[in-house]
Amino acid sequence: MKRAELDDLACRHGVGLTRPTPDNEEVPISDATKRKVLTALGVELDPGAGVPRGPRKPPPARKNPKSYVPNFHKASRVWGVSLQLYELRSTRNWGIGDFEDLLAMVDLAGSLGADFIGLNPLHAPFLADPDRCSPYEPSNRQQLNPLYIAVDKVPGFVSAPKLENRLEELRRTDLVDYVRVAETKLGVLRDLWQAWRNAADDDRRAFEAFVKERGEPLRLHALFETISASMERRGAGWLAWPEEFQRPDSAAVADFAGEHADEVRFHMWLQWLAHRQLTKAADRARNAGLRIGLYLDLAVGEAMDGSATWGEQGAYIAKATIGSPPDPFATQGQDWHLAAFHPSAIACGNEPPYRRMVSAAMRYAGAIRIDHAAALRRLFLVPLDSRPDGGAYVDYPQQDLLRIIAEASAEYRCLVIGEDLGILPEGLQDDLSKAQILSYRILSYERDEDSFKPAQVYPVLALACISTHDHQTLAGWWRGADIKVRAEHGIVPPDVTERHLEERKHERADLKDVLQQAGMASPQQPRHGTKEKLENLVISAHRFIARTPSLLAAVRLADLTGEKKPTNVPGTSDGYPNWKPKLSVSIEDLKEVPLLQAIAEVMREERPRG
Repeated sequence: MKRAELDDLACRHGVGLTRPTPDNEEVPISDATKRKVLTALGVELDPGAGVPRGPRKPPPARKNPKSYVPNFHKASRVWGVSLQLYELRSTRNWGIGDFEDLLAMVDLAGSLGADFIGLNPLHAPFLADPDRCSPYEPSNRQQLNPLYIAVDKVPGFVSAPKLENRLEELRRTDLVDYVRVAETKLGVLRDLWQAWRNAADDDRRAFEAFVKERGEPLRLHALFETISASMERRGAGWLAWPEEFQRPDSAAVADFAGEHADEVRFHMWLQWLAHRQLTKAADRARNAGLRIGLYLDLAVGEAMDGSATWGEQGAYIAKATIGSPPDPFATQGQDWHLAAFHPSAIACGNEPPYRRMVSAAMRYAGAIRIDHAAALRRLFLVPLDSRPDGGAYVDYPQQDLLRIIAEASAEYRCLVIGEDLGILPEGLQDDLSKAQILSYRILSYERDEDSFKPAQVYPVLALACISTHDHQTLAGWWRGADIKVRAEHGIVPPDVTERHLEERKHERADLKDVLQQAGMASPQQPRHGTKEKLENLVISAHRFIARTPSLLAAVRLADLTGEKKPTNVPGTSDGYPNWKPKLSVSIEDLKEVPLLQAIAEVMREERPRG
């Protein structure tokens, strides 16, 4: 096939012919990359296949669908607390934050005057391999994480001294021990299931109704978990299983399902328990006066070998993963090892995969955040045998996805936030704004060529915040901890590190300037010790984001408790315990943290409840 024909074929299937470099220049992708990406999309490369030539026709113009925005946004702005559920410490949990801890946080947030609790993705992980703990590489986005079940609140639970000793050990650790947590919780839950399954009461009828409502996707997920647990020597993910188990419709899988019917039902029951406890938290938030309630996060993809890709193989791309092209902070690019919906399948059918995925979160939430919102228009796909810089952008049906989001948003009365950071296609932020999808504005990113942007220029349809799970706290940013940790893990070369450290000196000065111009105390005054200076800085910065016109402002719990260990260091895997650090303060003691009280007071002053 000649290059012109290959380029034409690539364009017809939405494959971009260039990609960016770390210097923000566009370079052509190779012909080999075009072929690999087209093959991953299932495109026939035979030039004799009779592919018509000429430019691809643009989609017909349609009215922009608009997502739900609550009526109160015209009269008031709201604030809330964001956190990672697993990071919560309490005197009763089992070494990992759980849905009962979430109830306590809802009550605390309500007492502080907050209107939402922002959470990490609650998607289902690999129960047979608990250390695969990234909430952004889940097994299935349509199911919940059973490790968040508060086992002590399950009917029939009775503790024992030996169990209490183990739980005390799990609570004392500074990192979530996912393996021991899973072993402990699942062991007790299996015992409870044996007693519960013979019940004949309202709970049993509610469970049967849940199973019927959730249908085949729930059954397949439970079946996946059951097979996964039996494949201990091969691995939890289905790509390592024997061939006869790699398709859910095989005779071997049907025989296995019949032989292990009770275990499959057990995993359905876990999903029902998680659903009940999360629903209770959502109800508690509404009853506590939180005008938005729970704000849930949606990962951009799923693990290549998880239950979603096993149970619905035709909906996913099998020969390429989601990644990111080279940029200044990852000069070789990134491979996120995530499965992507196929662009021709994502919005198709009576119940499109994308609709089912967003609905799975919206049914509990007053707001959701779509991670990597650029995926609404395009994804950077990396062929399985290529490095990240050998990937290419592939177009997705943006208008169809916006329509799906708008319809689900209206049905569930759920705000939608798009994480519009990083490399964005031209005009995407305008399209999202027209669709009433809120922008995501992080203080350290809101700069022009010379300085930080003043508060008044932040968009109204936005969530403003200081930091996220991928960042250091503001105090850590001030110390340059983010730059140092990237250097320690070899994520950026030494010359880039030196440049970033020099730039940070200017950024700190710029932040002081923008806070002073906004009429807030300089971080250098009064002349207290370093800790108090930093706390003054954090308070002033939160007042700054509270004064923005943005509809939502999020206060990160890790900023309030002064955490020094980052939640996640992008670009690392085994070198840092991502998604494991716990907070240094227990839920019971949070109200006594002076910085938390000071910032809550600032937020109430700037964003009082209507």
